[in-house]
Amino acid sequence: MSEKHIENAKNEFFQNIKSILQTARDNAYKSVNFIMVEAYWNIGKKIVQEEQNGKDRAEYGTYLIKELSAQLTTEFGKGFTSTNLKMMRQFYNAFSNSHTLCDQLSWSHYRLIMRVENQNAREWYIKESIASNWSVRALERQINSLYYERLLSSKEKQPVIEEAKENTRNLQLTPKEIIKDPYVLEFLELGDNKSFRENDLESALLEKIQEFLLELGRGFAFVARQKRIKTQTSDFYIDLVFYNYLLKCFVLIDLKIGKLTHQDIGQIDMYVNMYDDLEKDASDNPTIGMILCTDKDETVVKYSHINSKDNLFVSKYQMVLPTEEELIREVEGDVLELQKEMLK
Repeated sequence: MSEKHIENAKNEFFQNIKSILQTARDNAYKSVNFIMVEAYWNIGKKIVQEEQNGKDRAEYGTYLIKELSAQLTTEFGKGFTSTNLKMMRQFYNAFSNSHTLCDQLSWSHYRLIMRVENQNAREWYIKESIASNWSVRALERQINSLYYERLLSSKEKQPVIEEAKENTRNLQLTPKEIIKDPYVLEFLELGDNKSFRENDLESALLEKIQEFLLELGRGFAFVARQKRIKTQTSDFYIDLVFYNYLLKCFVLIDLKIGKLTHQDIGQIDMYVNMYDDLEKDASDNPTIGMILCTDKDETVVKYSHINSKDNLFVSKYQMVLPTEEELIREVEGDVLELQKEMLK
């Protein structure tokens, strides 16, 4: 037998063993996930049945969940807050037939689907999540974009379907993602690995951007992370807020993971206007907004409302604020560094 044939035989043998292990792991991930979903459904069922036996259902239900949360948290960890137990109760009420539960959807999928009030829409999102192999992020995107409603009302359905496929092309569910789900980690008492989650990637990136601006030595002073600004009807949270004492103005930063949309640009403009109205002092210069967008193809940085300022102020800000090119280099370098850390 030639060396080439021997090498091919070795490689085929390795691939066969690799396939056995990968299939076993994938099945283990799926099994753990569905066992957890079934357990939470059964907990919800027990809570509903016990509440129905209570003399005063509303008062007894509140007491029951509070006491149950305290005992379960002591025994099984932090995944059993009152909010989570109420969610399990809602889960049972929404899917009272356990045979309709699907082992291809995670608890995180069901938490999202339960928010959909229309029962037909709920059932449709379940079927489509399975058929299209949507991750939790993909499902959330489709629900938030009113995919079901747009499809239902559209005469030309194919463009809507193609748009949905494009938006979720890189958001497919993999068995490995299931075991990285923070709810699964809580269920198994393994703790939450922050490198697993996009939210924590975003948080780490904000940390590095904060350090970068403070180290520039151009008058930046840190004010807040996730700064809450409140109107009569809504609460909003700004990722980073600085005050620049050279420009005598606030600088707001909004970070987006993924492609930049017109809605994102409109949002940072809204933040700037709201901050001027609610937080800016009469002696301060107008607030400046900055949007940082990390996409797999291109990093985008845009300043908000700069062109609307007078020429004197524009020339001054150009001497103090980092350029878009400087920020792009910083963000791309930070993303690359964090991705390497996550692969360790």
